[in-house]
Amino acid sequence: MKQFFTTKRICRAGIIAALYVAFTYAFGAIAYEGYLEIRPAEALTILPLFFPEAVPALYIGCMLANLGSPFLVYDVFIGSLATLLAALATWGVGKLIRNHAARVAVGGVFPVLFNAFCIPLIIVFLCHTLVAETAAASYWFFVGSFAATQVLWVYALGVPLYYFVYKMRKKGVSAFLDGKKQKPAEAVHTA
Repeated sequence: MKQFFTTKRICRAGIIAALYVAFTYAFGAIAYEGYLEIRPAEALTILPLFFPEAVPALYIGCMLANLGSPFLVYDVFIGSLATLLAALATWGVGKLIRNHAARVAVGGVFPVLFNAFCIPLIIVFLCHTLVAETAAASYWFFVGSFAATQVLWVYALGVPLYYFVYKMRKKGVSAFLDGKKQKPAEAVHTA
């Protein structure tokens, strides 16, 4: 039976969580802006396609990052739960789809949808932040703005990250693989 909690996976999870927090805090208050969320850390949500340890890492990283949110209590728990569910769904896509273009296209949908539909619930209905005359109009405004910003971070930054990790794994770079370092496919000679 393959051991899940290897030293490498625990370290990789810690790095992913720390990067999520650092990339969020680097943008200060604009990382939590209700209608235009500048959070490039969301590019990391593509990593569960490769690494199962990215699922709890993103959850913990999001919880820690949301400690700076003006919607503190709700964002730490509900916002992080949205990230956890999205990461689980993305990981599932990584197990089911092998075509890289389809894998990244479908896997990236979950962080976009979960954040676009869940975070406005916190902002509008729990924190009573309205940008329109009604709560319903405000909710749909936030859904649209969150979907747009999530698409930007998940696809504009996440897709290059996906192909970088894929290339490093293909080259046999140990930090991106589980187990022992593998020889690159070009270096294997048949006798």
